[in-house]
Amino acid sequence: MKALACSLLLISPVLIAPLARATPHPQPKLLAAVRTCDPSSRRLLEQVVAIDSGTGDVEGLKAVGDLFAADLESLGADVRRIPSTAPEVGDNVLGSLHGGGKGRILLMAHMDTVFARGDVARRPPHWDGERLIGPGAGDDKAGGVTALCALHALAAIGYRDFARIDLLLNASEETGSKGSRELIRSLAAQSDLAINLERGVPTDRVLVARKGSAVLTMEFTGVAAHSGLEPEKGRNAVLEAARVALALGQLADPVARTSVTVDMLSGGERTNVVPAHAVLKADVRAFSSAEFDRVEQAATELAAHPQIEGVTIRSTLDRDFPPWPHTAGTDRIVEHANRLFAEIGHTVSTIEVGSSADVALAAASGTPAIDGFALEGGGAHTPEDYADLATLVPRAYVLARMLMDVGHDPKSL
Repeated sequence: MKALACSLLLISPVLIAPLARATPHPQPKLLAAVRTCDPSSRRLLEQVVAIDSGTGDVEGLKAVGDLFAADLESLGADVRRIPSTAPEVGDNVLGSLHGGGKGRILLMAHMDTVFARGDVARRPPHWDGERLIGPGAGDDKAGGVTALCALHALAAIGYRDFARIDLLLNASEETGSKGSRELIRSLAAQSDLAINLERGVPTDRVLVARKGSAVLTMEFTGVAAHSGLEPEKGRNAVLEAARVALALGQLADPVARTSVTVDMLSGGERTNVVPAHAVLKADVRAFSSAEFDRVEQAATELAAHPQIEGVTIRSTLDRDFPPWPHTAGTDRIVEHANRLFAEIGHTVSTIEVGSSADVALAAASGTPAIDGFALEGGGAHTPEDYADLATLVPRAYVLARMLMDVGHDPKSL
């Protein structure tokens, strides 16, 4: 028995050694190629952020799209400009690369912003250390720049072991992608993986769930009257709208994480007339369709019982992006991404957010999807919108590695 134990002690290091997990290392040629694209990525980001391209700004969207298209064409991509359908206007840009492998990957970013024409002149883009601050810098012009850096790196090392990589640059994301929804769904359904390149969240976080979005509109019709001579004959639509606005706040549910935010309230035409008309708009966000149903029903009930006699209310809920729920499939993508991040000494964590995006449309097709893979940023929809170029190399490296793995073997996730 003693001899057997000694024998086991002698052979145990040999048995255990193969089980030890080797420390991962980056692929040096790829990492060098990503670093090489850093200066050109900065220049491209400066160029596209310096162009006003709010949703519906045809001229600005074309200018941004031309810059991205030229970069894609330099990679040998087949580039198409696909018009958005009503009600949005402006062309989407779709660049497709074809290789000799098996995997098909859809990359998505958007060119449109929430900013108006003239905002670039009023608040010129500028650098604060490694941060480029400007309209749409992080949301989401950096997404297209991150994708192109990864694609240039793959081209530099001659990697073509993929069937197809599509990069879609959407022209209408900020208003719900109504003009490009069918395009996104179709491309996603033909893909093995969809990666949405909205900004990454500091530090080293990617997105695994988003709320769906909707706009609640309530129109109030009252009776006009002279405010001084006979105000009692009027039926004040603005007062009724104010009451309902306060009541809508009670429809939020902190447990379900549903928000109902009144964003707009307007009514009346002049100071000496009891207002006969008012309009209220509220932003609704929820992680489930059932919550949208609940809010819609409750708003309809409020509309059916006005407190000012003679005022009528019409309520409609216009649903935009569907919810993108957290799934086990997304967790598997994150696990894979973590192995790739480990190659450069990082660990990625996850976050669920209240904003909505194109990833929900792609995931609805049944295709595995992940979001927040672009370089990190913040201040979305504010004058402090920024992209952090210090995160370009790690983010573009991991994106390129994901394209390599899924391109080679779609079942690797």
